[in-house]
Amino acid sequence: MVKRILLVAGLLAMAPCHAGPPQLFITTEHSPPAIMLEGERVAGYSSDKIHEIMARTGVRYSIDVLPWKRAYTSAVQRQDGCVYATTRTPEREALFKWVGPTDEGAWVLLGRADRNYQLSTLEDARGLRIGTYNGDVRDDYLRARGFTVDPAPNDMLNPQKLLLNRIDLWATGARPGGGVLEQNGWAGKIVPVLVFNRVKAYLACNRAVPDALIDRMNAALDAMNRDGTSRRIERKYDNWTPRKQADGDPAAAR
Repeated sequence: MVKRILLVAGLLAMAPCHAGPPQLFITTEHSPPAIMLEGERVAGYSSDKIHEIMARTGVRYSIDVLPWKRAYTSAVQRQDGCVYATTRTPEREALFKWVGPTDEGAWVLLGRADRNYQLSTLEDARGLRIGTYNGDVRDDYLRARGFTVDPAPNDMLNPQKLLLNRIDLWATGARPGGGVLEQNGWAGKIVPVLVFNRVKAYLACNRAVPDALIDRMNAALDAMNRDGTSRRIERKYDNWTPRKQADGDPAAAR
């Protein structure tokens, strides 16, 4: 079920002339500890940075947690849309206006612990079946370079496919403290094989979002980086451990 949280900056909430719908409709995906629901609040180190940017710029906004393809498409189609945490690629550059980088990360190939992979570079994975998350940036990247991909509608189907030998490798994002393997009992069964790219993530906004607003959000993020706020937010989640997923919780996507 899609859950929405509407957050209104305090100063704006006290001013009647600012009452109304969100100024920005922001979408994202469930990806703890970067992005996750805590009750009715979208939390995580990426989300908390977005909240802080909006508070500093006084922007009304909403956040919807959606499957990645829907989240991304919404930002492309809606004139008030933004999506995070989005990798900035040449293919996407002209589609959005960019705020960030907000985070850094790595793309990794994971494999079975009981298999002897001989991978020094991504090229060594040619001919192997690589499980991807349909429509995400790693899926697009590997397809464009002619690799054999087996996309799944939910990234958490890929480790199961890997253990059943339906794929040879799983291409996903490495996040500090993600805990996905431990949480699902896959630690020791699935291991990192190769880091094949290092990337920076952004808040990507529709081209119709005013340049002045993009500049204000980038200025707010720059100030957060200078005054230590960004690092303080990240430290809050340094010791984060995943709880056991309850029935109905969204599956971790990235």
